[in-house]
Amino acid sequence: DRNQSDTTTMNKPVWPLVADDVFNDAVRRAMHTVIDGDQHTMGQSVSSFEKKFAHAHGRKYAVMTNSGSSANLLAVAALAACSGKNNRGEVIVPAIAWSTTYAPFQQYGYKLVMCDVDQNTLGISFSDVVDAVTASTSVICAASILGTPANLQRLKTYCGGVDSSSVSLFEDNCESLGAVAQGRLCGTFGRVSTFSFFYTHHLGVGEGGMLLTDDALLYDYAVCMRAHGWERDLSPGPLRFTLPNVEQMTPNDYRFIMPGYNLRPMEIQAAAAQVQLSRLSEMNAQRKVNADLFHRLFDNDPRWKTQTAQYVDDVAVPFAFTLVFNNWRSRVRAVRVMGENGIQCRMITGGSFSLHPAARHYDWRYATGVGTPIADHVHKCGIFVGNHASDLSEQINLLYD
Repeated sequence: DRNQSDTTTMNKPVWPLVADDVFNDAVRRAMHTVIDGDQHTMGQSVSSFEKKFAHAHGRKYAVMTNSGSSANLLAVAALAACSGKNNRGEVIVPAIAWSTTYAPFQQYGYKLVMCDVDQNTLGISFSDVVDAVTASTSVICAASILGTPANLQRLKTYCGGVDSSSVSLFEDNCESLGAVAQGRLCGTFGRVSTFSFFYTHHLGVGEGGMLLTDDALLYDYAVCMRAHGWERDLSPGPLRFTLPNVEQMTPNDYRFIMPGYNLRPMEIQAAAAQVQLSRLSEMNAQRKVNADLFHRLFDNDPRWKTQTAQYVDDVAVPFAFTLVFNNWRSRVRAVRVMGENGIQCRMITGGSFSLHPAARHYDWRYATGVGTPIADHVHKCGIFVGNHASDLSEQINLLYD
């Protein structure tokens, strides 16, 4: 959840808050080192963290941003710049994702094609994707929801086989850092992939995000547009020589070569993130232990459906546990009783986006004539409760009781 406010009645809080404290002593020491220093905005800590994060995922390039939403914006901006087209075409998107998965595509002139989701993973339906692809398709967007991998390998293979060679796989991995899809880390399938380091996520530093790619030109555009659209952070290359009279410039001059933003992260974010990255495997191992207990208790119950991975070699790392009830009345009753017992819950990610009022501001269509019935049911009948990197056996048993 990217909103820490709570709307439930908390008579006796017994469940860990949706936003749990993940700042241990090592993280606080790293943050104080930055505070005591003289470099606070993007500097050496950011650069070091980018290199470590890219290496951990086996990717060539990493660009850190001030949030996961900014990473999505920057990734879409870089994709659009690489296309070199004024007419962006269509982007195929899942009906369940976060609001800022969709917003950058709308802002950059893409028409959204809304696909339903798989009832087990809650990731985008592959059959809907196949139905949605047309000659206008330029991007397929996949989001792995709450730590469970989407059907990424199949989508990646499909993107490589689509008639139009310009179809790119955009992987929003903001909710699934450390999850594995068919033996490969999530966040390594897309032409560009994004991550969020929001406080409640797998690696939480308050705010922060990352873009990963193996595409050198896309990386250069992202670096340029992250900081105002200037060229000063770029290595020598094609983007450095786009205007005449370069010889008249001095090293201290500003030269703006693209429409840009200020999406730069702070050094304190990167310092905290580096410490947490070294503990990520340990933290995720505890999350998986909690998940095993949750699934032993809650799976195979006719009153609800839980979120499960698709393939035997997929590894989900939930930062939340989902329950999709058979009808909305059961959901209402469950939320009431949970609130009376101090247990927080939320809608599953952003629910079905087409059901939100914001959808009227978008240029979009459904992928199929039946709309998105699975996503709409999840929107109306689903909840999640938080999972953290600590032993939650007592709380999970209480929830089941």
